[in-house]
Amino acid sequence: MIARFLEADIEKSLVNYPVTAIIGARQVGKSTLAKKVVGQRQNSLYIDLEKPSDRALLSDAETYFYLHRDKLICLDEIQLAPELFPIIRSIVDDEKFSGKFLVLGSASPELLRQSSETLAGRIAYYYLHSFLWDEVKELVDMKVYQLKGGFPRSLLADTDGLAFEWLANFKTTFLERDLRTFGFNLPPATLHRLWIMLAHQNGQLLNRSQLARSLGVSETTIRKYIDILHKTFMLRVLEPYHANVKKRLVKMPKIFIRDTGILHSLLGIDSFESLFSHPVYGSSWEVTAMENIIATYKNWQPYFYRTTAGSEVDLLLVKAGKTIVFEFKTSNSPKLTKGFWLALEDLKAEEAYVIAPVREKFPMRNGVWAFPIEVFLAEKGT
Repeated sequence: MIARFLEADIEKSLVNYPVTAIIGARQVGKSTLAKKVVGQRQNSLYIDLEKPSDRALLSDAETYFYLHRDKLICLDEIQLAPELFPIIRSIVDDEKFSGKFLVLGSASPELLRQSSETLAGRIAYYYLHSFLWDEVKELVDMKVYQLKGGFPRSLLADTDGLAFEWLANFKTTFLERDLRTFGFNLPPATLHRLWIMLAHQNGQLLNRSQLARSLGVSETTIRKYIDILHKTFMLRVLEPYHANVKKRLVKMPKIFIRDTGILHSLLGIDSFESLFSHPVYGSSWEVTAMENIIATYKNWQPYFYRTTAGSEVDLLLVKAGKTIVFEFKTSNSPKLTKGFWLALEDLKAEEAYVIAPVREKFPMRNGVWAFPIEVFLAEKGT
């Protein structure tokens, strides 16, 4: 079993917070990680809220929690029982309770609104990505990783066929069952059509009005659907950076399917050969590199930068006034456009990198370095 990098952070959080939350998409390994943490403690309980028998244990949740007041109590799929949040708050505020809660959810804190409001100041959130490159680099090569994506059951499947069979089943289950468990009664067929349209537009500016016309629904409906897919970790809505520069800036966000396996499944791509010749290849590579880089630079805010005059960088990370820019290329001899150099002048970034399938890192000009993604993550992730 591959150790997930969050384990040490979770252990520290359990010491410092009464409630620790692990959030992330369905099937990324939250339960596996939690069971490992729980299994290392003698005084611990694991309750799966998807199981009726486990839900029955909490028919009188307050009494049950007090009965186990000195234990670590793990509640999996907490979004299925939002009524527990006020009870948890009252329990952890009671001096008689010395235990801890570890809660797992397949939605963001914004979507799990009750936890954000009810447990403010009492809960720490940790996001579990699908597999990052450093976790699997000893098991697969980069092409396999890009093709199958980071979901464990897809990436570690014995064949590409089994991987894409699992991905197809995941999509169906997510649309027809999982979203309903979050409380959303959405039409699966319409949402699936939207998902496919977004896959075709992967890495492009998000034009909600155009999508609304294509699907025959209102722009408000499109906004709602995309927001739900974003907050259940299926999409990344990358906002434009509005710096204090005297430029006319693009205001629309970019849209990305966060997992390349899902992206390729939506487009009917099931081999690296078909991916390499497909128009989505460039943005697929961008997702692979970008998601790993964002995960590496914890607590940095990600944006893209584009002006109406053509200045542009693919990814801009910002923290405490410092900026780092990234450009993603699929060529092993990457060339940078005039727009990239103009953007560097606009942003005055401290560091700038081109991530491409080059053999080794090398300086380009004006302090810009080209890196293979594997080398960049090995150096910057330490």
